[in-house]
Amino acid sequence: MSGTGTTGIAAASRSEYCVVACAEAWRGAGEILAAPMGTVPAIGARLARLTFSPGLLLTDGEAMLMGDTPAMGTGPGSVEGWLPFRQHLTLTATGRRHVMMGASQIDRHGNQNISCIGDWARPARQLLGVRGAPVNTLNNPTSYWIPKHSARVFVEHVDMVSGVGYERAAAAGPSATRYHRVPEVISDLGVFDFETPDRTMRLRSLHPGVSLEQVTGATGFALTIPAEVPLTREPTEAELRLIREVIDPNRLREREVPA
Repeated sequence: MSGTGTTGIAAASRSEYCVVACAEAWRGAGEILAAPMGTVPAIGARLARLTFSPGLLLTDGEAMLMGDTPAMGTGPGSVEGWLPFRQHLTLTATGRRHVMMGASQIDRHGNQNISCIGDWARPARQLLGVRGAPVNTLNNPTSYWIPKHSARVFVEHVDMVSGVGYERAAAAGPSATRYHRVPEVISDLGVFDFETPDRTMRLRSLHPGVSLEQVTGATGFALTIPAEVPLTREPTEAELRLIREVIDPNRLREREVPA
């Protein structure tokens, strides 16, 4: 979207809709650790903390809990706690964290792959590796941010399971399902969830300017489509000012989602 509203503020861009959608993942979260991976999710977590989720804990990406909410690319002005890696892992195991990870592949059940493309024994491409994805998905809420929605990412079956989806958690039993939850998948085209009877992916909202045909054409499996698909909510004027002037004045968000 482009243009200028009656208030003189330019209308929200696609990247700003994505930021707001990411922020909504932490609405009402309380005093938990937000762990965003990626530029747009990091802006979203800061926006949530400065607006409707003031109790969120944010780190500097290393070992400090930030006492304030600095702009992207700058360090905290105050520090409220020490969170070295071992304590971060302990916190993860208690469920008091909501991580937003990336995905090289994701399927209709919410299984995520960041390890390899092709057969595991002889992959065509080696990626990050499983890393902490199984622990994340089985111990605390795990959402996903995918900046380039395509059928290469949204696939019928992931080549290797890194993050655990709903059907695999159910098959593993109560020890796996106790804390397992995949609240949202957010892409540059829309917002998705698993609020269906069989816990398969549903289109929750379309970003303004995106058609239903664009989404279904870029998805390698059949989504659940509601009878009426709403649009992702508009950023408020206050939120746009925070994004543009306080959190991300250098427009780093547009490197992930070009204007």
